[in-house]
Amino acid sequence: MTSTEAFDAVQIITIKRDKGTLTPEQIDWTIDAYTRGVIAEEQMAALNMAILLNGMDRQEISRWTSAMIASGERMDFSWLTTPDGGRKATSDKHSTGGVGDKITLPLAPLVAVFGVAVPQLSGRGLGHTGGTLDKLEAIPGWRANLSNDEIMAQLQDVGAVICAAGSGLAPADKKLYALRDVTGTVEAIPLIASSIMSKKIAEGTGSLVLDVKVGSGAFMKDQARAKELAETMVALGKDAGVHTVALITDMSTPLGLTAGNAIEVEESVEVLAGGGPEDVVELTVRLAEEMLAGAGVHDADPAAALKDGRAMDVWNRMIEAQGGDPRASLPVARESEVIYAPADGVLVELDALSVGVAAWRLGAGRARKEDKVQAGAGVRMHAKPGALVRAGEPLMTLLTDTPEKFERAKEALQDAVVIAPEGSRPARQLIISRVA
Repeated sequence: MTSTEAFDAVQIITIKRDKGTLTPEQIDWTIDAYTRGVIAEEQMAALNMAILLNGMDRQEISRWTSAMIASGERMDFSWLTTPDGGRKATSDKHSTGGVGDKITLPLAPLVAVFGVAVPQLSGRGLGHTGGTLDKLEAIPGWRANLSNDEIMAQLQDVGAVICAAGSGLAPADKKLYALRDVTGTVEAIPLIASSIMSKKIAEGTGSLVLDVKVGSGAFMKDQARAKELAETMVALGKDAGVHTVALITDMSTPLGLTAGNAIEVEESVEVLAGGGPEDVVELTVRLAEEMLAGAGVHDADPAAALKDGRAMDVWNRMIEAQGGDPRASLPVARESEVIYAPADGVLVELDALSVGVAAWRLGAGRARKEDKVQAGAGVRMHAKPGALVRAGEPLMTLLTDTPEKFERAKEALQDAVVIAPEGSRPARQLIISRVA
């Protein structure tokens, strides 16, 4: 550290260790100094742990988020125009991740049908949670990496883009995220909230809808913590002038009937064709309504746009604009193995985490960022909670190119299913609450 530095790392760590409050100037310096390498990794790890244990108030979290945004570039969509020359509204959605969560795929083109631009900068899967980009890369020719100019042009022409976030957005967050991942501080709500919101605010969207998952297959396991995270992120959006609402949604059961990559694209296309599983359709439509309302569009009927083909038309154009062939055959796994129902009765539980881990072990996910995924791998479910099943009927089909993976995938599913006597009813509320 040079003598020209305004503060020193030990001073900052000590304040949070002793449950103190950091000033805006101290926060700005901390993020800038860490990005420049003045604060060492072990010092930032200590500060992260102090934040995990002692928390931050709203002003601290807001300033921390602003400082991370200021570490990089900020996108500007203000020049996007409507056909009559007006300013085109933008709206985005962020999900905290789950199993079978393919909602972004039908949602982005659906919202774009109504003239609202959707700049959906997405990520890849890690562990049992799937990644939007991994799913879309199952489409032959589709590419995730676009320049800012390409993003802008596609938003103006097509109205929706799903692509990788550039390295210029909140680079401080990239460093912090990697450090949190290896120091046991991922769960710190101030750090989770600022990580998500710094990227979304830097992305430049005018309104934002957050899908905060809760349950076994989600990052947040209990509703109280999910509500705290949702409220923190909504407050950060408000402080930044971005219209933000959050839905807390159930992830105790996988969304839809597929968990994987190509098979989730296939299911998304079914939704865009007016069919698909009820829960995927319900959540897609509800999130579309929230995104459109945030953009000032209140008279739209997203459900009708799924049924009449308008959303499918935008999907085809969006995929083609990024080099993909929306009509090409999707990859299919070379090997499959069926899991059968062990008894007669009503399926009352299908554990999301178990299914997610099984799909991951089959090759649909990755353990490390540099790992490759199998496009055709995953789990296809033949029944969801509430269904009447008979012993010996197929419950799930496991898919992979490498059959030696079946055994460990089946181990993950040993306690995934609960079958109760006929007349039983599963307790599931897909959309639990709304935070605004």
